[in-house]
Amino acid sequence: METINSYQNQIIENAKNHFEKIVKEQLARVEEMKKGVEWIDYSKLKPIIIGICWGDGIGMRISKDAERVLKYMLEEELAAGCVEFRTISGLTIENRAKQKKAIPEDVLEEIKKCHVVLKGPTTTPQAGDKWPNIESANVAMRRELDLFANVRPVKVPEQGINWIFFRENTEGAYILGSRGIDVTNDLSIDFKVITEQGSDRIIRMAFEYAKNNGLKRVTAVTKSNVVKTTDGRFSRAAKRIAVEYKQYGIEQDEWYVDIMSAKLIDPLRRGDFQVIVLPPLYGDILTADAAKLQGGVGTAGSANIGKRYAMFEAIHGSAPRMVDEGRDIYADPSSMIRAASMLLRHIGFSERAESVDMALEICGQFEKKLTITGRNTGATGAEFTSYLLDWINNPSLKKEWKNFSQKFKK
Repeated sequence: METINSYQNQIIENAKNHFEKIVKEQLARVEEMKKGVEWIDYSKLKPIIIGICWGDGIGMRISKDAERVLKYMLEEELAAGCVEFRTISGLTIENRAKQKKAIPEDVLEEIKKCHVVLKGPTTTPQAGDKWPNIESANVAMRRELDLFANVRPVKVPEQGINWIFFRENTEGAYILGSRGIDVTNDLSIDFKVITEQGSDRIIRMAFEYAKNNGLKRVTAVTKSNVVKTTDGRFSRAAKRIAVEYKQYGIEQDEWYVDIMSAKLIDPLRRGDFQVIVLPPLYGDILTADAAKLQGGVGTAGSANIGKRYAMFEAIHGSAPRMVDEGRDIYADPSSMIRAASMLLRHIGFSERAESVDMALEICGQFEKKLTITGRNTGATGAEFTSYLLDWINNPSLKKEWKNFSQKFKK
């Protein structure tokens, strides 16, 4: 019995030391958030430095398609030296695995020299595969650059869907996803973190978006009836901040994540939602479901926004199987092109971003002269990108553009 108690005491002591280190790190992070950082003003930058990270898998293909669109839309600024593009290599799974780093130090240094980054999908190792158990490059980049807001729009005009998701990016179940502990061979524990400061800034950003765009509803998504401490804090922060925005006619409500998933696919209710704010895990799941209504995760881009840096990406993975089967040239670039559009809007080119968005809707959902199937039965990503650019550049389509634009905005 004494031997058993001694063994248990050692196990508990090891777990306590592990948890103590995590608590100290998170308390330090809270203090950093309290200091506050001013938002970057892109209008005062010359040049605006745009980094292109290819990623791996199909990321190598679809990132180049998106870069092509970006350079076309910023052709004048590029020639005038107002915009500069930088290629950032080294974010492949092979290099990350070799260095056993989610983001190798030299790569992170190059990323930090840019103002905004367009990032291709990257492979995240999972249990049982051939790669070492390194952290997700996305999670690491969001933490290192403090990209606290993951913004994901989903629009399906003919179904009355016009949602924008504000998913917290630096806390929740993901921030310590690689820091769990196997207490014994029988017991594993992971950690979930929600802070007052982290909740405040993402929820406030969602309300500001609603206010600035004339929207009247912000919905918080939690599971606070069961996960009472962390989700409870997020829920309370949403209610507290909502009071400040009542003067703008904005209402706030809260839905539990399981019920919310059902409402988003309910044709009678889904048109009621506008701005949705939620912790990382719930946001990851619901935005993938929402993207399916738009045409699949291959059509959805996302923005990762902080006060100093911003990163734009597809919401899907690197699809290594497509590469292994030689089908990567048929990968749909729509997600990365939509991310490029969000990048354009973020640095101050809203009208040009709208042009890209409209082209994606027309070419991807309505006109469909070319279709992407992911196989040789459809167009290549490069062919589809040319189709988009031809549509944007064709002056004879201005009337059609105007008619569709009016329908799109209803």
